Amino acid sequence: MGILMTVVLVVHVLAALGIIGLVLLQHGKGADVGAAFGSGASGSLFGATGSANFLSHTTAVLAVVFFLTSLGLAYLASNRPKAPGGVMDSVTTPSAPAPAQAPAPGAEKAGAREDSKASEVPK
Repeated sequence: MGILMTVVLVVHVLAALGIIGLVLLQHGKGADVGAAFGSGASGSLFGATGSANFLSHTTAVLAVVFFLTSLGLAYLASNRPKAPGGVMDSVTTPSAPAPAQAPAPGAEKAGAREDSKASEVPK
């Protein structure tokens, strides 16, 4: 699933860059008036009207590719399997024996008192 998402993402970015480049290459609506007065549009690579058709059709195709890859990326991102927990849930730590607990500070004195009281009790 990760490889497919990477491929779709690369196609998506390339389509976006292609659309940006083609839109910047196209002439605006006011450029036709300048061509009528001899600005040299008829001597272009695609001819007088060929560039508009070629660039607009290529832009439309790239827009469709961009739209489809956007839908594909949304689908792939929403249907990703979710992990059951966090990253640290699968880490196991070795169990060490419990450390011996030190007696409480007053426990020794209390034990000594009980021993002394026990010796004082007549038998």
